[in-house]
Amino acid sequence: MASRTLARPEIRGKLLPESARVLTPEALDFVLVLQREFNGRREELLRRRAQHLAELRSGVLPDFLSATEPVRRGDWRVASVPPDLQDRRVEITGPVDRKMMINALNSGARVFMADFEDALSPTWANVVAGQANLQDAVRRTIELRTPEGKVYRLAERPATLVVRPRGWHLLEKHVQVGGAAVSASLFDFGLYFFHNARELLDRGTGPYFYIPKLESHLEARLWKDVFLFAQDALAIPRGSIRATVLIETILAAFEMDEILHELREHAAGLNAGRWDYIFSVIKKFHTRAEFVLPDRAQVSMTVPFMRAYTELLVQTCHRRGTHAIGGMAAFVPSRRDPQLNEVALAKVREDKLRESGDGFDGTWVAHPDLVPVAQEVFDAVLGTRPHQKERLRDELSIGASQLLDIRVPGGRVTEAGVRNNISVALQYLDAWLRGTGAAAIFNLMEDAATAEIARAQLWQWTHHGVRLAEGPTLNPELYRGLRQEEERKLTAAHANDDSRLREAAALLDELVLRPDFAEFLTIPAYGLLE
Repeated sequence: MASRTLARPEIRGKLLPESARVLTPEALDFVLVLQREFNGRREELLRRRAQHLAELRSGVLPDFLSATEPVRRGDWRVASVPPDLQDRRVEITGPVDRKMMINALNSGARVFMADFEDALSPTWANVVAGQANLQDAVRRTIELRTPEGKVYRLAERPATLVVRPRGWHLLEKHVQVGGAAVSASLFDFGLYFFHNARELLDRGTGPYFYIPKLESHLEARLWKDVFLFAQDALAIPRGSIRATVLIETILAAFEMDEILHELREHAAGLNAGRWDYIFSVIKKFHTRAEFVLPDRAQVSMTVPFMRAYTELLVQTCHRRGTHAIGGMAAFVPSRRDPQLNEVALAKVREDKLRESGDGFDGTWVAHPDLVPVAQEVFDAVLGTRPHQKERLRDELSIGASQLLDIRVPGGRVTEAGVRNNISVALQYLDAWLRGTGAAAIFNLMEDAATAEIARAQLWQWTHHGVRLAEGPTLNPELYRGLRQEEERKLTAAHANDDSRLREAAALLDELVLRPDFAEFLTIPAYGLLE
């Protein structure tokens, strides 16, 4: 642990009701040590990302690494997972909001991913309260009493808890060391692990994590070294941490074997993070006209590059003896439109039939009402088995050309698609700036990943001068006109709300009209949060 002679982290956030039990001197010392040991490597890996992006802009295409071919060809498997991670047929995700956590843990899903990343607006209050909520969830004391007298408590057998810290690219500005903000990844991980690792083990479970936004096996290696260091520092047995990695960048898709190999003592599987994956394709090839994608709704899981990536994920995971978890079903059922529900639930069922038929061992949903739908589909395939890792998919042979085949048969960019992206981006940014990171918009649960697709496509279409199906070319002037119209509609609909639509519109314009492509919308947006 840190010596008391070292500079203590400086807390620049407000004192909150949960601060005393979350931001203890010992916990902050632990974060300080992690920051001191690993932040330099984190920063170097981010510089490596920038160098790789420059190579892609120069015309280089990604490929499987020649240096790691022995890993891909090797006969090795990851460690077996603990009993409460054996059956993951349905997982539900959501932010670390107290009410949402209780509902998710009680939803009937096998796993709940508590999210500090894409589903959370990282206000200081949200981050600190989220850590306190996790402490209570681990100890089964989490409870919420509403002003109306309603009480929310945990059911007898809640879902297994898995936590997603923020990605390597993000900072926690409210905690600084030597005048510099600490890594948000190390902050989120460090606080949760310090307060809960021993308690989790004593209760027969463990410190389980979802790892987001990785672009290479070297970034996975950094997480591995963090895990080993943290376990040793707190006298937690090595291998207690289990991590599922989201494959949600096009570059990580070429290093799935290598990522699992780095984490093999701690690995619990890979997840097909479909929305961020689409965003990653746009981001990494944003200067190249041949990588322009059509309307978001047309980029389905059956188009060539998405099909190749998910099938390779299943094949890779099962070859290495670990779980393959499918993508998010983001539909939010409507209480007023049964016909809409019927059509949407049929699409959810079709999506889960494809995943279970492809060999996935489980899947994600965003709403408790979708748990029974997904469970029914996976029950029909798995029966009493906890997974289907025996399906090795040896018949597949997926190469770089298939992962990069971004054709979308019949794909078009339409004015409706442009307007939808503008409206979704405005509504999500407005919600995010007001402290909500998972927002129901047009009956879909939108988070930062889907908002990233919306604004990234607007940049891509505008800067490449894409011709709309209706005839006009999307240029900055047409974009501004459509954005103003969509903003007026939203302003009229939310006239009495404490809206931040004006700030959202200014931020969206900055992201769409700037000459260079902003890597993540959450980085400039973070400066507007308390």
